[in-house]
Formats: sequence, C-alpha cells, structure tokens
Amino acid sequence: MAKLTITEALAEVKTLNARIQKKRESIMRYFARDGRLRDPLESDGGSIEFVKRERQAVADLEARIVAIRCAIQTSNLSTSATVGEQTRPVAAWLNWRREISQNSRQFLATMTATLNKVRQDCLKQGWTVTERDAGTAQAGEVIVSINERQLAKETEAMEQLLGELDGKLSLLNATTTIEV
Repeated sequence: MAKLTITEALAEVKTLNARIQKKRESIMRYFARDGRLRDPLESDGGSIEFVKRERQAVADLEARIVAIRCAIQTSNLSTSATVGEQTRPVAAWLNWRREISQNSRQFLATMTATLNKVRQDCLKQGWTVTERDAGTAQAGEVIVSINERQLAKETEAMEQLLGELDGKLSLLNATTTIEV
C-alpha cells in the first residue's frame, strides 16, 4: 500500500483513465484481422495473447481506480471541514455542493432578477414596490414577499460560502493522505 495525498490520487485517476483509453485503442487494432495475413504480433505470443494481456491490464487499472475512489470516499466520510459556521464531513460538503448549492444559487439569482424586473416595471408605470407581511395593496402598489436586503445578504453569503468551501477542499485534498 502506498500513501498519497488526495490531490495526488485524483491526478493518478486521471492518468489511469488515459492509460485505459490507450490500451483499449491498442486492443481494437488487434481485435480482428484477416486470417490470411500473418499475425503482426506472432513473435510476442500472437494477437490473441496480446488482447488477453491488455484486457487484463485494463481490468487491473480499473480496479486501481476503484480502490483509489473508495479510499478517497472513506477519507471524505471521516474528515470534517468547517466552512462558515457549519462543520460537516467532507463527503457531506461535496454532496451539498453537487446537489444543493447550484440550485439554491440559481434560485437566489432568479429571485433577484425577478425582483429587479418588477421594480423596473413599477417605475415605468409610476407604481411603488412595498414589502409587507399581509394586507391589501393600495392602487399603484406592488407588494413583494421578500426582504430585498436579506436576499442580497443571502446571495453574498452563498458566494462567500462556495468560495471558502472550494479553498478548504483544495487545502484538504493537498494535505489529507490516503492509503491505496
């Protein structure tokens, strides 16, 4: 077993995938040939043996990728990171970033853009925009159900959180070691 940082392990996965692709291309070159022609790999055990060895090598490389990914997942489940005021396992942060953050970020942007459009449309018509919990609107008044300052703070907080998270994850990947 070798010790690697997660950054090194992720780089190795990329290299392994490139090697697998090259081996698959080699396999396909010798996968089938006209039987009347001499086997170009005859001196090396023949095309059949070459394809068999290369397929085994691909399987071995794939197994290495799976082992690396499992070691990273294990580490991510047991390593915590504090971002802002929240502490979560790295795996939870990664899931949050992949599954939640982009949709939340887009929703905040959509609310902001819609609110800006409502405000522009109201200005054109000489109307006012009011934030209220309940009640009926006066003539020439549009009621919004969100605090604009709070929305701006939430948007800024989301951007700050994502930036801090990316920095923490990069640092953790560079310093956290796994055994593969």
